[in-house]
Amino acid sequence: MKAIVIENYGKNAPLVLTEQPMPSVGEHDVLVEIHAASLNPIDFKIKEGKVKFLLSYKFPLILGNDFSGVVVKVGERVKAFKPGDEVYGRPRKSWIGTLAEFIAVHEDDIWLKPQNLTFEEAASIPLVGLTTYQAFSDILHLQKGQKILIHAGSGGVGTFAIQLAKRMGAFVATTASDKGYELVKSLGADLIINYKKENFEEMLTGYDAVFDTLGGDVLEKSFRILKPGGQIVSVSGMPNARFGKEANLGWMKTAMLSIVSRKITALERKTQTKYHFLFMKASGAQWKILTEMIEAGQIKPVIDKVYQLKDTAQAFDYLESGRAKGKVIVKVK
Repeated sequence: MKAIVIENYGKNAPLVLTEQPMPSVGEHDVLVEIHAASLNPIDFKIKEGKVKFLLSYKFPLILGNDFSGVVVKVGERVKAFKPGDEVYGRPRKSWIGTLAEFIAVHEDDIWLKPQNLTFEEAASIPLVGLTTYQAFSDILHLQKGQKILIHAGSGGVGTFAIQLAKRMGAFVATTASDKGYELVKSLGADLIINYKKENFEEMLTGYDAVFDTLGGDVLEKSFRILKPGGQIVSVSGMPNARFGKEANLGWMKTAMLSIVSRKITALERKTQTKYHFLFMKASGAQWKILTEMIEAGQIKPVIDKVYQLKDTAQAFDYLESGRAKGKVIVKVK
């Protein structure tokens, strides 16, 4: 099968279209012919080796973290799926590789594709959908009337997050540029801050929550807008000791995370708030909830560009440029 691989970590490590062996199918696995895959910031972080501390992979490594396609074979113990089923999913972190013509995944990591979505639209959902749902429902316990700031509202995560937060009844502020203004407004954002002209930390106060997709200085400034007891969930910041304990990383890695996240911990104490680093987990129950929302038209995919598999390097460059308004998709079939 054709697949996009890297032979080593590095920002300039080439993305190579090669022939790779067909994946083997275990008794609880489903073999899927991939029609489309979605790109996410985690993909170039993996490519550059920035998550080696948390995840270890062998080379050649097929990249890609979510997909849609058609089931072609099922393991002998699989009951929920059959050949011909249209599915979408997110393979578990140890089992990535959606930038390929086929993938074998555990049956718990897929769900039937929403009937009202194309394969390209469906491929845009899994990672951002589960990540956002877990941030808002499992960690923040976002309630009707609460105020949340969602950074980079016109990006792949932000476009989904705005819709889900509004669905949950929250007041949503977001950051965007002039080019992203109309998009985030159409998705339901209540307050839009032009990050090129305005400083969100000077405009907002008393917020219940922040959903951070950028990390760095933006994350640190976000503590200033929270009320005491407020919370930040980040998918781009530094993992802390709390995450190390929750993820059962062991005392040594947890101690190391405690050291490197000292600045964040100090900001938590100073502002009487709480910081969470989120690494999404597979969940069939949450797949069901998201699928029902999408099929009911309550959340709609936002796609910026679609590339062919052979042009994956261009797709990576575009995503890394920060110009994408919505998701970047690789069409495989």
